[in-house]
Amino acid sequence: MERNCAKKAVHFGAGNIGRGFVACFLHNSGYEVIFSEVNDETVEKLNSQKSYRVIEVGADGTTESTITNYRAINSRTNAEELVREIAEADIVTCSVGPHILKFIAPVIAKGIAARSPDLTPVAVIACENAIGATDTLAEFIKSPENTDPERLADYDKRATFANSAIDRIVPAQDPDAGLDVKLEKFYEWVVESTPFAKAGYALPEIEGVNWVENLQPFIERKLYTVNTGHATAAYHGYIRRKSTVYDALQDREIQHEVRKALANTASLITQKHGISHKDQQEYADKIVRRIGNPHLEDAVERVGRAPLRKLSRKERFIGPAAELAEHGKDCDALLNAAECAFRFQKVEGDDESFELARIMENNDAEEVVKQVCGLEPGEKLFPAVVDVVRRVQADTREE
Repeated sequence: MERNCAKKAVHFGAGNIGRGFVACFLHNSGYEVIFSEVNDETVEKLNSQKSYRVIEVGADGTTESTITNYRAINSRTNAEELVREIAEADIVTCSVGPHILKFIAPVIAKGIAARSPDLTPVAVIACENAIGATDTLAEFIKSPENTDPERLADYDKRATFANSAIDRIVPAQDPDAGLDVKLEKFYEWVVESTPFAKAGYALPEIEGVNWVENLQPFIERKLYTVNTGHATAAYHGYIRRKSTVYDALQDREIQHEVRKALANTASLITQKHGISHKDQQEYADKIVRRIGNPHLEDAVERVGRAPLRKLSRKERFIGPAAELAEHGKDCDALLNAAECAFRFQKVEGDDESFELARIMENNDAEEVVKQVCGLEPGEKLFPAVVDVVRRVQADTREE
């Protein structure tokens, strides 16, 4: 199979993270970026507009960069074209949301199957706010529905899968911004190097990536600090009728709840991953400053959206709280935040909040905890979360 000698990356999801973070890194590293997107309007804009701006804001001012050398393919209507691009790509990345991974897996599988054995294996890296997202994507890709089991024996000659952790706050955008993306200056993209070393291949050339042998400390530290802190501020802010996360953090009680939640997770992170208490405290302080950046106004409803995912077993509240409870450690502030998340119901524009309300209305507390949080009665955290749900259900019935 002949291929263009230029470096090529296929990225699934042309949202703000896709355009403003991942594609920006790939562009700056010399790749042509092919966006895979299902929104017709976004595809049309990307194909008709030859550049867009990435605007980074911080306390020290604003900087801008221009992104070029990209195309877009509607994966719903032009899947065959997308398969051909993946068959020649150096890198496949995605920022679509953890629940969408199973939907993008079939076309990626077809693209990998069509690759020439003469090409270096394509690097597949999922850029999602979830632990082990690339592993999850790989399972979907390699499933019998998407890949002939006989092809799996030498699959490492066609694709290398590496988990990653991304950290960058991208607030709601100006409705008139078009393709331009505004985000914070701080960023972190950590990717595990071990899969490439085991397969005997060089690391992909992506400027700004921090390659590490063991990703787990980085991804849990990020998820249980940045995401836990951000969501805690949003849910407490929503309950107290604050408009933005910045407004919420001006409230001493809410900021105290955020810092208590981060103290809970710090006790897990420091013991589990050998990070010093001093380093974790400095990291947490930086996170509070970041999520409270007045230049990144973020509505509490936007940050709090998708409460079912955020209350799930491996996510920012239940994940660390379950581990802490098993070791007899304090997780009260995480439970307080989870309670606020359970109260995030029937919020306009967020389907999950309506589904959460339906689940809460139609099930007893034990079943809600099993269904929403993935906890089982034998786990030490289970009764505490049941109490939280019962409290919310009782208050809802009284309204």
